[in-house]
Amino acid sequence: MLVFTAAILLCLSSSTAREQRKESVHIAGLFHTSNSQEEQVFRLAVEMVNSVSPMRRYKLFAHTGKVAENDSFDASQRVCSMLSTGAVAIFGPMSGETSNIVQSICDSKDVPHIEARWDVNQHREAFLVNLYPYKGAFGKVFVDLVRYLEWKRFTIIYEDANSLVRLNELLKIYEPKKGTVTVRQLDRESNNYRELLYGIKKSGEVNYVVDCSADILYDVLIQAQQVGIMADQHNYIITSLDLHTVDMEPFQYGGAKITGVNLVDKMELTSKMADWDSWLLRAGQSMPGYIVDNFKVTSALMYDAVQLFSRALRRMEGLEVNMGRVDCDSYSSWMHGASLINVMKDSDSSFKGLSGLVQFDHEGYRSSFKLDVLKVTSGGLRQIGDWHPNEGLNISTTIEEEPLATDENTLRNKTLVVLISLTKPYIMTKISKDALSGNDRYEGFGIDLIKEMGAILYFNYTFVLHKDSNYGSIKNGEWTGMIREIRDSKADLAITDLTITAERESGADFTMPFMNLGISILYKKPQKAAPELFSFMAPFSMGVWGCMLSVYVGTSVLLFVMGRICPYEWTNPYPCIEEPDELENQFSLPNSLWFTIGSLLQQGSEIAPMAVSTRMVAGIWWFFTLIMVSSYTANLAAFLTVETTTSPFTDVKTLAEQKIVKYGAKRNGATYLFFKESTNQVYQKMFKYMLDNEEDVMSETNEIGEDRVKNKDEDYAFLMESSSIDYIVERHCHLTRVGGLLDNKGYGIAMRKGTPYRNLLTTAVLKLQESGKLTALVDKWWKQERGGGACKDKAASNSPDALGLQNVGGVFLVLGSGTALAAILTVLELLVHVHKTCKKDNLSFREELLAELRFVMRCHGSTKPVRRRHKPEDDHKDEATDDIDFIAMNSYQNGFQFKDPLS
Repeated sequence: MLVFTAAILLCLSSSTAREQRKESVHIAGLFHTSNSQEEQVFRLAVEMVNSVSPMRRYKLFAHTGKVAENDSFDASQRVCSMLSTGAVAIFGPMSGETSNIVQSICDSKDVPHIEARWDVNQHREAFLVNLYPYKGAFGKVFVDLVRYLEWKRFTIIYEDANSLVRLNELLKIYEPKKGTVTVRQLDRESNNYRELLYGIKKSGEVNYVVDCSADILYDVLIQAQQVGIMADQHNYIITSLDLHTVDMEPFQYGGAKITGVNLVDKMELTSKMADWDSWLLRAGQSMPGYIVDNFKVTSALMYDAVQLFSRALRRMEGLEVNMGRVDCDSYSSWMHGASLINVMKDSDSSFKGLSGLVQFDHEGYRSSFKLDVLKVTSGGLRQIGDWHPNEGLNISTTIEEEPLATDENTLRNKTLVVLISLTKPYIMTKISKDALSGNDRYEGFGIDLIKEMGAILYFNYTFVLHKDSNYGSIKNGEWTGMIREIRDSKADLAITDLTITAERESGADFTMPFMNLGISILYKKPQKAAPELFSFMAPFSMGVWGCMLSVYVGTSVLLFVMGRICPYEWTNPYPCIEEPDELENQFSLPNSLWFTIGSLLQQGSEIAPMAVSTRMVAGIWWFFTLIMVSSYTANLAAFLTVETTTSPFTDVKTLAEQKIVKYGAKRNGATYLFFKESTNQVYQKMFKYMLDNEEDVMSETNEIGEDRVKNKDEDYAFLMESSSIDYIVERHCHLTRVGGLLDNKGYGIAMRKGTPYRNLLTTAVLKLQESGKLTALVDKWWKQERGGGACKDKAASNSPDALGLQNVGGVFLVLGSGTALAAILTVLELLVHVHKTCKKDNLSFREELLAELRFVMRCHGSTKPVRRRHKPEDDHKDEATDDIDFIAMNSYQNGFQFKDPLS
């Protein structure tokens, strides 16, 4: 992009005096980002018009401005400013919200407005020209493709409402009796489409129309591949016109049939690029970095838009055209705007541009255009036909799957230098008593993978150990690490836990990933929480315990009241007396409380209800206690044996929010770069923390980070790839992986750019996947070798833990407290009894208490004699009693009958 700017300045400085006398024509372009590809192409197109095919009378001057996508006010201010400086045409912007306000101003000022974007609300406007294919015509290509492929049912996977407008013609042909069309929307908020795609997979659908921007198309297809809907039986139609800019290499070998369309004329673009190259060379500059494969359709349309404007202006050179300024605050307008826009829409202004034939119908729409039909093959994107709104679909060839560009003989008997780096379990030094040399010194997953690939492709290999753990990144414009050595031809391949990133792919080629993974958190296993002292109360909530206490008291009081009311509860205490003077009730308040608590605790009592009403209350109470006791017993075992765990965080979000645990990653590794480049607010916060505390939390290697996590004296979490975490936790049972994956990426084998055997190596990886050997290697090095499976064996041998005192300590506490309270009450009862006796008999409290204690301490016998206390004043009573007894006896003897007055 900088080359374009330098070339433009050079051309401006070399303009001739004759060209300086030409009348200046100012045009303006509005873009959403600075130095975007569209802006650079816009400037380049203006310079090509002035230099390669100059006009006799006019010279174009390009002005550009940046506007936010959703800021209509800023856009209006920019347009008015440009018009006031003499701009006679406005190009862009690309956003509908800002474009609408620009169009409104241009209509009011009779200034041509030229667009190169998809317009969902495209209408005929007096001063608008849009080079993007008309929506009504563009949607028909997908109708023809679906009919050609004979799809009876399919699923539309779309991004937003604009997608449904683009596919409106396709939805119109839907007939419920003939087939089924399912419409599913992608979730742009999370950028995680697996759940949606997995649901589509479960539906059994195999035909898909994917309508989304090229920015997310690669992620959608990658995740579709991950969930398993990129196999031989799956068919795709991609609607994006920028399909050719997406890297389709990962999908060339899976068997899925992917069809797309392209508006850009590849032959014309190649020719134009050659012209640009020649022009830049004459100007002393080199060809810019744009290549055919990443030249976006909007850039091609922008280039054609400038060409269209210049052709129309060239046709008006014979007229007197006043290039005046227009003021938004006045009622003035440009008098020649209507003429210029009509000339642009005129059929005589049609030409062949980068997007094919540029021509407009009588309503001003571009309804006549040609689309190339593309198919993804093992050799890349290939054209299999074309489509025209009037002629329809023309498929020239189905292009059968081509053989790989290189055959197996390319690698046969060749010896490749394979660069390795020691990382468990990918590359490790072999443990042996004997001195080893050469390739025998190393073992691991990566070593076995190269061996298997060598057996398939018949090549030899030599392992060379990399000096450090730097895998490769760009510093000060230079590559470092393993990627640097690959680029310098010091090695042919590089294998370890080498993550495929966009940055690394710009410096080296990679095979398809042999392992998919993501970033996760390595941390200590959550500690078991100490059982609560009163854990025996856990089966019921405090609310239930409170209710049980209430119903216990209520039921006891109810029995007491009903016992006093019901006549059948008043019984004769002396059955031998048929007509007693007194009746007795067993349901006193203490007895009622004792009866209900005995039932609740599954114990009996001598109290038995006699009336129907009280027996009914007792029966209902017993039923209640049966259910409650059964429920309590059933849950008690679980609550006593289940141990809860505590952890300071559960996922990456809570890790970022807490302040106790330190966390970090490998310095300058792929994980570090992920946080550095992420736009997620949580990840940005974490990266700022790691950057501010770099010396304290960052580690030079994964092993150092692992050791810090294992250190009991340090509370530390390490962010690393999930595959490495899985290897560690298989061997260290006190460590675990916390949370899910933060991203999705893969490990691949790196090689020099343009290596001819890249496809062969990728095919070998696929064969290993399909045969199950890759999975077997993972099981071998993760779960078997070097201490693998240790935690699994430990878990299998563990028996249920016996309950400790900490589990049932509360029960002992209740027992001790209850018995202690009962002992205190016993002593209090004794003291109260002695006090009453002494007060009644006028005795010494100390002597009476000592007498009682002496009897208690003897601990002999279960009977206690009643002590008769004799007081002096009772002597006279005794004599009187003797006299009465004597008189009574005499009376009885003399035949008199005596009746006890108390009887």
